[in-house]
Amino acid sequence: LLPLGLLQLLGGPAAGACPCQDPRLCHPVTGTGGLEVFVFDVGKEAWKSYDWSKITTVAAFGKYDPELMCYAHSKGSRVVLKGDVPLKQIVDPAKRATWISQQVDLAKKQYMDGINIDIEQEVNETSPEYYALTELVKETTDAFHREIPGSQVTFDVAWSPACIDKRCYNYTGIADACDFLFVMSYDEQSQIWTDCIAKANAPYLQTLVGYEEYITMGIDPKKLVMGVPWYGYDYVCQNLSKDHVCSLSKVPFRGAPCSDAAGHQVPYGAIMKQVNSSFSGVLWDEVQKSPFYEYKVSL
Repeated sequence: LLPLGLLQLLGGPAAGACPCQDPRLCHPVTGTGGLEVFVFDVGKEAWKSYDWSKITTVAAFGKYDPELMCYAHSKGSRVVLKGDVPLKQIVDPAKRATWISQQVDLAKKQYMDGINIDIEQEVNETSPEYYALTELVKETTDAFHREIPGSQVTFDVAWSPACIDKRCYNYTGIADACDFLFVMSYDEQSQIWTDCIAKANAPYLQTLVGYEEYITMGIDPKKLVMGVPWYGYDYVCQNLSKDHVCSLSKVPFRGAPCSDAAGHQVPYGAIMKQVNSSFSGVLWDEVQKSPFYEYKVSL
């Protein structure tokens, strides 16, 4: 992020000339109807292979691509910004207002349809940041809805509201303040408190428990959008038992003695290429309801 004061002095950027062949495609998408199918795009040209008959919103986490915006709008799909800011900066209401104004101006300049707030920082329930974060979401939603009619403001949350990774947020307040929560039902081994062994990225029952916890808090299920991973984790086994238990090196994370940081993420495409050459082939974990495989690397 650029220094807040600098952009404030320069003033908000005005919308430039519409980059689309049809100027109508620079108008905000005001409603997609039906169920939400929310896609995170990380840049390049993968979007050209998307099934646009199903997508309602694309969160642009890569470099801004006006061609993507024009094409998405031609299909009736929204394109939204990624929003992130150090929480200590938004405890001050004035700095919070400046950040929100910058995001609205950027969305207007790029003819976008809202913002996905992706703040995965630690927050203590008694801290000023706890209250400031809820206010940030509410004020961002109010500003976007006012300045870009029909726009969408969403917030990314962990697979469970149980202070995962020390993210102790006001989940009910945030859900009330925005259009919906995007539940990141992946990286569910970011904190391993039991045996330090390899587990699924998104175990079936563990994933369901997370949604039950959100709903039990009183959050409307219609405000929960399930996020699913298109990647897995590759772990080096310190020991591999005959019944496929893979012992990991202990890599702590945010207070937990073990975590998925012992491995690294592997895209779905790479997994599908490698599985056929693995010595195990596709295996199935009945407890986690998840596939996995084992392979050897020659040293």
